[in-house]
Amino acid sequence: MLVSQILKGKGDLVFTASPHETVAAAAALLHARRVGAMVIVDREDAIVGILSERDVVRVVAERGAAGLSQPISTCMTRDVVFATPTEAVQSLLERMTDRRVRHLPVVRDGRLVGIVSIGDLVKSKIAEAEAEAENLKAYITAG
Repeated sequence: MLVSQILKGKGDLVFTASPHETVAAAAALLHARRVGAMVIVDREDAIVGILSERDVVRVVAERGAAGLSQPISTCMTRDVVFATPTEAVQSLLERMTDRRVRHLPVVRDGRLVGIVSIGDLVKSKIAEAEAEAENLKAYITAG
């Protein structure tokens, strides 16, 4: 299965924020939108980072409550790992495991076109395995 197929099923909505917004505001948005990460974009919509729940926890652990009033740019992950719509799920699972990330912004021709999480990828692998099992059952019973 390809990333483009996952995005067709889940949609291409990506929540973004400015690097100048506070960590507290971003945390509130993550909670309200029930997502684990947001893509951080500059004024030209260029991706400059990603902020995950893990980043928020880290800044609070390191700086205490004062970390929440700092701009996102102080704690976001700047070295963003990307995916493209034509990549296969298995290669992304390997990349996410190697890089220890849970979200990959999907980019086509330099533009943000979606985001996939480790949960999205695992869900697709399970669906694939279930479909294969059903096909094998049908083949065996048709005998």
